[in-house]
Amino acid sequence: MIRKDVIELIKEKYPSLTKTEKKVADFLFQNKVESQYMTISNMAAGADVADATIFRFCRTLGFEGYNDFKLELAKSTVPALAGDDRYEVYGKVKPDDSIEDMLKKLYHSDVETLAQTMKLLRAEDITLAVDLLQSAKAVYCFGQGGSLLMAMEAWGRFMTASNKFHTIQDNHHQAMAASLLEAGDVILFFSYSGATRDLIDMLPQVHGVGGKVILVTGFPQSEAAQYADVVLQCGSREGPLQMGSVATKMSLLYIIDVLYNEFCRRDMETTIANGEATTKAIAKKML
Repeated sequence: MIRKDVIELIKEKYPSLTKTEKKVADFLFQNKVESQYMTISNMAAGADVADATIFRFCRTLGFEGYNDFKLELAKSTVPALAGDDRYEVYGKVKPDDSIEDMLKKLYHSDVETLAQTMKLLRAEDITLAVDLLQSAKAVYCFGQGGSLLMAMEAWGRFMTASNKFHTIQDNHHQAMAASLLEAGDVILFFSYSGATRDLIDMLPQVHGVGGKVILVTGFPQSEAAQYADVVLQCGSREGPLQMGSVATKMSLLYIIDVLYNEFCRRDMETTIANGEATTKAIAKKML
């Protein structure tokens, strides 16, 4: 069965909503496009209600939860494909664009994302993050889903400079490792939304054993950010229909590159020695 447009559904149910649910509805009417990029906490703050109100609002509309609702909200912001030349497949790319047009649009979109990320990064946060990385005995690069790929990229980059960087793919094993951290050890966590359940469950545990958290995210006001010692924000805006977008990955890779270069330049002698050692280790594998 085709689900009714979510905005039309809210209008239909509006008379029967509670007072606080109407506040959420009014906020959505005024911020239809922006809302699809928000975490549940961001939306609650914007509507001046509790997180639980957002969840109840979603259930009232017949959705299982917030993510299910946000996906339908994103769909409602995309014009119908047939006969509408405003339809955008990705970013500003349209079905009738030429290859040349697509190349230019994606290029400018990616460059804009990098520029936004550079503006959002603060020198004092980079300094603090690398201070934590340097002083830690062990650093674990974690993430879930698409963000796990970025965690692995970070580990792959840093392992050429130091043997204290590690990564674990399974989320159960991540939680186990976090429970055995020593004071000062660091979790470098990648989460675009900052609102995944495993992340929220893990971070209080990390602080409980004296660990430190560096969070790389698109939402500095997310629930996870409240537990982080340092928050590094990427500049990409990714909706539910663009999960794992290349633009977001590029912004996260840029942050990894910034952290890596700052980490390395503080001890260039060791960095060069380790780089030579790792290069020699794989040289024999090359043809």
